[in-house]
This record gives sequence, C-alpha cells and structure tokens, in this order.
Amino acid sequence: MTQFKVPTRADVSSNNQSIFDNLEKALGFVPNLYATIAYSDHGLARFLAYQNAKTSLNNKEKEAVNLIVSEVNGCVYCQSAHTVLGKMNGFTDEQILDIRKGGSLDAKLNALVKLAADITINRGNASQQKVDDFFSHGYSNENMVDLILQISDKSAMNYLHNFTKIPIDFPVAPEL
Repeated sequence: MTQFKVPTRADVSSNNQSIFDNLEKALGFVPNLYATIAYSDHGLARFLAYQNAKTSLNNKEKEAVNLIVSEVNGCVYCQSAHTVLGKMNGFTDEQILDIRKGGSLDAKLNALVKLAADITINRGNASQQKVDDFFSHGYSNENMVDLILQISDKSAMNYLHNFTKIPIDFPVAPEL
C-alpha cells in the first residue's frame, strides 16, 4: 500500500498554499487531514466550501453527527478532532462519550444521533422507528436532507483518514 505523508505548504499547489495560509490564520495550524486533501489541486477548496455551507442543523447537532458517524466508521482522527470541536460547541466530556456510544440524555439530540448512526451503519437506510422518532422531535424534511449531507461530509473524511492513516494532530480521543 502506498504510504501517505502529510504534505507541507511547499508540496502543494499555489491555490492550496493560499488555503493553507487562511487555515493557519483561522485555526493556528493546518490540520493534517486538510493538508492531505491538498494532494488534489481542487479537492481542499471544494471540500471546505461543502463543509462550511449553511445548514439547518446547529453547530451542536452537526458535532453530534460528526462524533457518531466517526465512531461508527472507526475514524480515530475525526473522533479526536470532533471531541475538541464538540467541547468548543458546549458539550462536556461525558456528553461527548454518550454521543459516541450512540445516544444523548437530550431527547431531541438522541433522536438525531440514533438516526445518524442507523443511516451510517446501513449505508443510507434506516429503521422506520428511528425516522419517526426523528420527525416526532421536531425535525423536518430539510433537517433530514442536511443530516444526510452531514453524514456524507464526515464519512468522506473518515474514509480518507482510515485509508491514509496520517498522524493525528489533536489530543487523541479516549477509546470507548
């Protein structure tokens, strides 16, 4: 199998160098997984536009989806990154672990997490009970579409890390 190394700013196209500079300003560093996307001349810009697009899900809901999808897909990099981001969005360590285990004490968030896990496990399919529970907690068709898009965003990153196994540059999330 080809060994992937994390490209440096000098290794990527001038377009991606500009994106690296923006990430450095915004985050203080270029996360290794983003840097790895920069092997593609257009991939990083395309992915960041997709990831940062407006959605009907709030930041906590997006992080809950990111955490459970990363857990289902076995991506330690994304589990680690979204543990940090989850805390930045108001989750406690205990809440993050609960979400990664597949639930939440908050009933609405619990319905979202359970459906996201079911969709991820079943490759786009889900039990009618979980779908009904999602809608009974006030979620809409718009939320459903945005949930699927969020799952696809996170699954792509999970697959990229699971394939490349580039180094994790966040505090490593605890094993469950």
